[in-house]
Amino acid sequence: MDLDVRLWLTLLVRWVHVFASILWVGTTYYFTWLDGRFSALEKSGNASPREVWMVHSGGFYRVEKTKLFALEHPLHWFRWEAAITWLSGMVLLALVYWFGGVMVDSSVRELTGLAAIGIGAAVVFLGWAVYDGLMQSPLGRSEKAAAVVGFLLIAALAWALTHLLSGRAAYIHVGALFGTIMANNVWMRILPAQRRMVAAVRAGETPDAALGARAKLRSKQNTFLAVPVVFLMMSNHFPTATYGSSYPWQVLCALVLVGWAAAGWIRRA
Repeated sequence: MDLDVRLWLTLLVRWVHVFASILWVGTTYYFTWLDGRFSALEKSGNASPREVWMVHSGGFYRVEKTKLFALEHPLHWFRWEAAITWLSGMVLLALVYWFGGVMVDSSVRELTGLAAIGIGAAVVFLGWAVYDGLMQSPLGRSEKAAAVVGFLLIAALAWALTHLLSGRAAYIHVGALFGTIMANNVWMRILPAQRRMVAAVRAGETPDAALGARAKLRSKQNTFLAVPVVFLMMSNHFPTATYGSSYPWQVLCALVLVGWAAAGWIRRA
C-alpha cells in the first residue's frame, strides 16, 4: 500500500474540523435555544423563578439564568471549539484549495496560482474587517438594515469570485469567510466582552449591560451564518446544482437566504 502523506493528513484534519464544528455549532444552538426559552419566560411576566427544566440521558436538569455569578464557583467558557474549527478549516483550505490545484479555471479567468491564492486570502481576512466595520458603524445598530447591506455585499462577492476563481473555489471561500467571521466574533468580540463583565463582578462593580447585548448580537449572527456555511461546504458534492450550474452566484445567494430562513426557524423551534 502506498503511503500518501498528503491524503492522510487531509483526512485527519477534515475529521478534526468536522468533529470540532459539531461541538461548536451544537453548543451555539443549545445556548440559543436556552436563551429563547428564558426570553419567553420573561415575556410571560411570571413572577416565579425563571428556570428551564430538561431531561437527557436519564437525568433531569434545572437551569437558571442569572446576570451575576458566584466568585467561588468555576466559570466554564466555550471557546476552543471555535478556534479548533477555524484553524483546522484554514489548514484544509490550504491543503485542498490553495496548494491543491483547484483554485483556477481557465474557462473563467486566466490567473496564476499565486494570484488566485492572493484573492482567496484577501476574501477570508479582509472580509472580516468589512463585516466588523459594518457592525460597528451606525448602520449596524439596525439588524434589518445590516442584514440587507450584508446580503448585498455577499451577492457582490459571489458574483466577483465566480468570475475570477473556479466555481468550487468561489463557493468554499465564501464559506471560509463566514467561518472566519464566526470565529472572530467569538474570540475578538464575544469573549473580550465577557471577560470585561467578569472583571467588573470581581471588582464588586455592576457589569455593563451594553457589553452583554453586543456579545449576544454577535452570537445571534453566528447562528444565522452557521447554516449557510454547512450548505457551502457541501456544495462540492453537488457541483451540477451549485457552482457548476448556469447560475452559480445566484444559487450561492439563494443558499444563503435559505440558510438564514432555516436558522430563523431553528431559533424559534
